[in-house]
Amino acid sequence: MQLLNKADIDKIFSMKEAVEAVKEAFALYSQGKAENPLRTNIYAKKYEGNLLFMPTYAEGAGYASLKIINIYPENMMKGIPTSFAQVILIDAKSGDIIAMLDGTYVTQLRTGAASGVCFDVLGRKDAKIGALIGTGGQAQTQLEAMLAVRDMDIVKVHDLSIERTEAFVKMMKERLNGYGTEIVAAASADEAVEEADLLITVTPSKKPVFDASKCKAGLTVSCVGAYQPDMQEMDPKILTRADKIFFDSKDAVLEESGDILIPMADGTITENDFTGEIGQVICGELTGREHDEEIIVFETVGIGMQDLVTAKTIYEKAIAAGIGTAWK
Repeated sequence: MQLLNKADIDKIFSMKEAVEAVKEAFALYSQGKAENPLRTNIYAKKYEGNLLFMPTYAEGAGYASLKIINIYPENMMKGIPTSFAQVILIDAKSGDIIAMLDGTYVTQLRTGAASGVCFDVLGRKDAKIGALIGTGGQAQTQLEAMLAVRDMDIVKVHDLSIERTEAFVKMMKERLNGYGTEIVAAASADEAVEEADLLITVTPSKKPVFDASKCKAGLTVSCVGAYQPDMQEMDPKILTRADKIFFDSKDAVLEESGDILIPMADGTITENDFTGEIGQVICGELTGREHDEEIIVFETVGIGMQDLVTAKTIYEKAIAAGIGTAWK
């Protein structure tokens, strides 16, 4: 079994490669070429945490995987990561467990890459102004994915804590300086989203974190954080303004995401308003953006196929390059 940590992965795998891996994952999922059960979620009520287990099998790829990811939002206030994870990669032909990867980092990469896929497939080609709401453990790769697929002039970042926002901005200016994008702290969500062509929300909020009336025509929104039915980052009014609404997985979103379940419950939207899955756009089954004035919403809760394809791509590159630690 090959052990691959974050440093190993960084040597051989880029965000652009992660975006392409997740495109493949979404396409395979929407074509029905994967066994991808809904995740098992055990709620650790005493600690306000969630213990998540995500198995996946793709016969055509020759692999299966299991991700264990534990999400504890209150850790942010303690200055420790909000999620811990491992991805186990399995040779489906023999059943052998062939690799264990740093699941926290794989999750960051593939979750960021989902927004990258959204913007690459659905975003305006001339997008120049971005907004990011949330600066937690997933925010770094979300920002990088945006920059990896579009040549952005500026990205405005907002978080409830201005101190946290400024620290994040300082760190990301150093880490992402090669992209040539100005990264700035926004004092309010309104300041962040006004004039934005691309918007990412990645928070554990239970109430909307932006005002849809401040959003301009042509916006593409990737909502990432609402992975539970009681979570709601998205202002539901953006759904009534949207020309198209896409998901990573319709089944998973309708099981898990308060961003969609809450406005469905109160009648703001119905299933008739949904356009489909982003994998259907990638496969050519559905049309994505048709003109620059369309507002397009993408809701993603994450699916196991993202982990499987990302992990198998990293593993194959690592074996070819002699990277990682063999555990026998």
